[in-house]
Amino acid sequence: MGEVSGGTLDRRAVVAGLLRDRGELLVVSGLGSPSYDVMAAGDHDLNYYLWAAMGSAMTVGLGLAAAQPHRPVLVVTGDGEALMGFGALATIALRKPKNLSIVILDNGHFGETGMQPSHAGRGIEFTRVAEACGFPAVALVTEREGIAPLRRRVHAMEALNLAVVKIEAVNLPRALPPRDGVYVKNRFRMALGHRPS
Repeated sequence: MGEVSGGTLDRRAVVAGLLRDRGELLVVSGLGSPSYDVMAAGDHDLNYYLWAAMGSAMTVGLGLAAAQPHRPVLVVTGDGEALMGFGALATIALRKPKNLSIVILDNGHFGETGMQPSHAGRGIEFTRVAEACGFPAVALVTEREGIAPLRRRVHAMEALNLAVVKIEAVNLPRALPPRDGVYVKNRFRMALGHRPS
């Protein structure tokens, strides 16, 4: 397989578009740049930023979707982080929670470790993997016009869906969210009506 580029979309604009008028949307952000992107779109009590949990974003999203079946859950992650949790795609496809959406920001690189080409940058296509696993709704977004329909699917909660959004391979300035995991967990739980443990 030869190297392929990510895409041309601005990651911050993509995430801001997905989170516009978010309402009660629960958001899990993967390690590194996806968390910075979610934070740049606006900190929120219903954002669950993951730190030191490489490969866990999709499974955390699955757990939230099961625990909160009447609320939309959005996982925003990168291609590198999603590769670390590759097997999660099969488990999620078997469970098929209608309220779960996974958005993979694919720049074809491991952005947090020096912009080395990722497996996606060498030809692995998450859309084809998701289809093979049995995801009922799969999309490849390469143009800005694809973001609004994707946002509507996230809120519709009609079917488990996965979208790969091809973004530009650039490292943007960090917008650091809270880094205290206990604080993030307790804030999130309180926003859902639970007492901190």
